[in-house]
Amino acid sequence: MAPQHQVRAHYDARTIVVYQAYSPAVADPSLRAKRFVPPFSFNRMTWIKPSFLWLMHRSNWAQKSGQERILAVRITRAGWEEALSRAVLTTADPAAIARAAVHVQWDPERSLRGAALNHYSIQVGVGRGLIRTFAEDWVVDLTDVTPQARKIAALKQSGRTAQAQRLLPPERIYPVPPAIARNLLIEV
Repeated sequence: MAPQHQVRAHYDARTIVVYQAYSPAVADPSLRAKRFVPPFSFNRMTWIKPSFLWLMHRSNWAQKSGQERILAVRITRAGWEEALSRAVLTTADPAAIARAAVHVQWDPERSLRGAALNHYSIQVGVGRGLIRTFAEDWVVDLTDVTPQARKIAALKQSGRTAQAQRLLPPERIYPVPPAIARNLLIEV
């Protein structure tokens, strides 16, 4: 049986891409500044997801209200791994969850058509205590991938799934350090 809990992501030697969906009111000023700026909230948890298809399912391909803009957020691998090292699973003891700087949950990964797959996608909630570090130290670049998302959706809806598949970001298994992996049920 294939591993059910692995991090699949688009990454290079120094960075990893995570995705977030925002309203234009949040996305536009942040894209202009090339970093998160108000009205991005520095006072609440922000969820980052390395799975493009999972976010497409969640945002209904950038059609859901308040999630019309899809940002590819390139962060340092050091920051990503720090977040994972400080994470607690959302299925843990409630007291541990309340104290955790970062939350992790596993949700079924999605196919291009939106069907739940038999393996899981990681969602990482960066808590208020780390938001500034995330936004100011870890984020390397913000890119608006909304046009790409909409093009893929249009191809998918018109039955051109092979063309749509070729436009997906190249995601592969991310090598999570074993000590971190054990705490988050990641199979290495």
